[in-house]
Amino acid sequence: MGKSDFVADVLSQADEKFERKYELKRLGYDLDGIAARVAGIYEMEVDEIFLIGKQQKRVRARSLFCFWAVRELGISLTELATRLGISVPGIGYSVERGEMIARKNDFQLIE
Repeated sequence: MGKSDFVADVLSQADEKFERKYELKRLGYDLDGIAARVAGIYEMEVDEIFLIGKQQKRVRARSLFCFWAVRELGISLTELATRLGISVPGIGYSVERGEMIARKNDFQLIE
């Protein structure tokens, strides 16, 4: 009995993520949409998110961008690494950092 409950919970969570991903796409959210949202939060130009550099504001913005791209849209780490010119492990760290930033500041992708 316990195993079937676990399976049902896992399937339910997967279904919710699938529905959320397509709802965001329906609303027009893609990588550019996420970048625009992040740029608005950090009061910066969209292009600044994609520039190489370790300025704190840019790192935080890029991390939040990576978190939402991976967790909300399901973009692969490899795709983001290519787009941003960062290693795959670097993207992984950015996603983790972005999650902490989002939670700490109660940032939501959809306003």
